[in-house]
Amino acid sequence: MRYSVIIPVYNRPDEVDELLSSLTRQAFTDFEVILVEDGSSLPCDKVCQKYADKLSLHYYSKENGGPGDSRNYGAAKAQGEWLIILDSDVLLPDDYFNAVEKGLAETPDISAFGGPDASHPDFNVMQKAVSYSMTSFFTTGGIRGGKAKLDKFYPRSYNMGIRKDVYAKLHGFTKMRYGEDIDFSYRIVEAGYKTALLPEAWVWHKRRTDLRAFFRQVEHSGAARIALTKLHPGTLKIVHLLPAVFTVGVVLLVAIFVVGLMMSSFGYSPTNKALGTLLCRISMLPLALYSLIIFIDSAIKHSDLHVALLSVPAAFTQLMGYGTGFIKACFGK
Repeated sequence: MRYSVIIPVYNRPDEVDELLSSLTRQAFTDFEVILVEDGSSLPCDKVCQKYADKLSLHYYSKENGGPGDSRNYGAAKAQGEWLIILDSDVLLPDDYFNAVEKGLAETPDISAFGGPDASHPDFNVMQKAVSYSMTSFFTTGGIRGGKAKLDKFYPRSYNMGIRKDVYAKLHGFTKMRYGEDIDFSYRIVEAGYKTALLPEAWVWHKRRTDLRAFFRQVEHSGAARIALTKLHPGTLKIVHLLPAVFTVGVVLLVAIFVVGLMMSSFGYSPTNKALGTLLCRISMLPLALYSLIIFIDSAIKHSDLHVALLSVPAAFTQLMGYGTGFIKACFGK
């Protein structure tokens, strides 16, 4: 078997249905699928039965142990030379495995790889907006797999490939609840194995449709960055600090705006009122400029003004959520 596709899942039968459907349309077929149910209350066993005669599909159910534990469970069952780690909320284009084969032929000395993610044309506007916020150079620096990036690329678990023997030597994922895929990528590189980005081996990645849930997701990622820095000294880069700086900056600008608003509304002299008006305008100018940049860039990429408009709050949510988690973790909270 050339590839073993490992998919941990928790309460997402509908997403699994769509992912398995995309796997049935692959032009390259030398792969098996190992789906690990991680203590779900909404199991997808019936969904898997639909594809029993269409895929080499193996379904396992276990007690909840987190995504890393479920991937390790699946890896122990795998027969493939390469393990392909996917999240349950992705879809594969029909030539995904052909792109992987081409990428591996061009980089035969690598032991692990990753690919970019993108939003499907059929995704709703909020999913596209959140996808933009997670992949744009103006929000994450392009470190999630884009060609323009401020930091070295590391494979991520939504679209990761690794040789099975290397996976075994490194004992797979740890029990970290958040950031476990980055930890694994760091350990791959630290062990001396080569990794590569295969830009043509991309996936469609669904995103949150609730900004509050999205905020919690990226807040966990921000907190995980501190834990990763402690485990892997020297991995903290300037790009990781930017969301915290952005968060503090936004809070300060809003505070200045509030002070200016109070001065302009309740100032006892024309001078105080004029100063308050000036403070309001100056404090809002950077936020308005950044929002305009996000709006224009998203509009160009999606050709959809609705997506562009929603990309603005999505970008602020992404940066401030990550920044909040990062700052809290710095103070041990």
